[in-house]
Amino acid sequence: MSDDYDSDRKTATVTNPTVINESLTNSTEANNNNNDTTVGTITARSSITTVLVSGVALFSDGYNAQIIGYMNLVLAKLYPVTFTSIIKTRLSNAYLIGEIFGMLFFGCAIDRLGRRTGIIFATLFLVLGIVLATAAHGKGGSELGMFWMMIIGRGVSGFGAGGEYPTCGTGSAEASDETSFGRRRRGMLVAVATDFAIDFGFVIAGVVALIVLAAYHQNLNDGIWRVCFGLGFVLPVALLFFRLNRFQSTQYRKHAMKKDIPYMLVLKRYWKPMLGTSLAWFMYDFVTYPFGIFSSSIVSTLNPNNTITQNIGYGTVINLFYLPGCLTGGLLMDRIGRKQTMTLGFVLWAILGFIIGGALGPIQSVFPLFVVLYGIFNALGEMGPGVATFLCGAESFPTPLRGHFLGLAAAVGKAGAAIGTQVFTPIQNSFSDDQKGIQGVFLIGAAFAATGGLISWFLIPTMDKDMETEDERFRAYLEENGYTGTFGDLTA
Repeated sequence: MSDDYDSDRKTATVTNPTVINESLTNSTEANNNNNDTTVGTITARSSITTVLVSGVALFSDGYNAQIIGYMNLVLAKLYPVTFTSIIKTRLSNAYLIGEIFGMLFFGCAIDRLGRRTGIIFATLFLVLGIVLATAAHGKGGSELGMFWMMIIGRGVSGFGAGGEYPTCGTGSAEASDETSFGRRRRGMLVAVATDFAIDFGFVIAGVVALIVLAAYHQNLNDGIWRVCFGLGFVLPVALLFFRLNRFQSTQYRKHAMKKDIPYMLVLKRYWKPMLGTSLAWFMYDFVTYPFGIFSSSIVSTLNPNNTITQNIGYGTVINLFYLPGCLTGGLLMDRIGRKQTMTLGFVLWAILGFIIGGALGPIQSVFPLFVVLYGIFNALGEMGPGVATFLCGAESFPTPLRGHFLGLAAAVGKAGAAIGTQVFTPIQNSFSDDQKGIQGVFLIGAAFAATGGLISWFLIPTMDKDMETEDERFRAYLEENGYTGTFGDLTA
């Protein structure tokens, strides 16, 4: 019944939608009448806190995801025999694989158990994994054992970080819907609280790595990577207090479906946007994660001086370009629309990727030019799919199942990131020289970006400004198909 979904979204309003659980609605109205002032105060405070905390939480996730890219350079120098390309790839992928499972698990959990419950447990897993990775040791001093302990710790922390994506994505989107200003500026608010925050974490990871290296006077030892990993522990612990006091959004309290979810009816209605948001996120992460994580490695291949400090510094400069890309994308989403911004970003991303890949020889001869173009390449990815994936995944679906679908789309995206990271180095190494290897990955990345543009234009719907509208359509659709379940979570 996907045709019903498409036709419904073209209708500006829903005419007299029938409330499925009448007794629940009556009690909700009575509660609102008796406590209007209190609820209004809670909503305003909750909205501000949710957006801020979501941004800081995803900043922490960005730091923990990116720091391994910089530490790869350190680990390769410290353990040249044990730190093989296989260990390097597994260590980089452990976090991503953990994120996939975390996104799927917590995406379902936050719809059934509540946003607050999900985020608390996600934080606990994240902190546990960071502690395990930081304290990693092998039996009898075995370097291989140490790396496997590190891989396990990164996987556990990735599971917790994966839970942050659906919880923070749904939380920031729903919080922005609490006020008319938030609805008008949701594109910018969600962009800042999600992708901008993650990318800022990428940048700070490079800054922290440089500071720690300077503190050790460039003398490499295992204290460098342990300090860098361990610092990722600070923010999640500091945020836990705020999350314990976090309120559920008004939309979740009103529309939650905690049991008897009619999944077949849901899939019949939402299969097309589910496919579009998931595949677009896959294409985006397949390109952006390896180009972000391995930016320092790419720079080290082309950098004529090739020192660790310079390579991390150049990698950080490249990641700085993410930030203006995110802000530009946030503005565009509010001006021209979500899917339009995503498509535009994919197309421009692909064009520049083909240019860099096709003309790498002359570009690389002026190394600062390569760094700038590489940075703009990253910025274009963030301007479109980077910021739009979160919001498209949140707005395309109703509140009762927003966590399910946002978690699924994010998980498919991270599968793309894991695959991209897994094949990135082998693709590079399959060419006769390093320059041709980098040229090849840019051209392949551009082809995936172009495919993402087609997916976003044809499969992702045009979103309504008011998220409540789709909730009403969803209720009416279920009632028309004989559903008699209940909505709402007054105890949340």
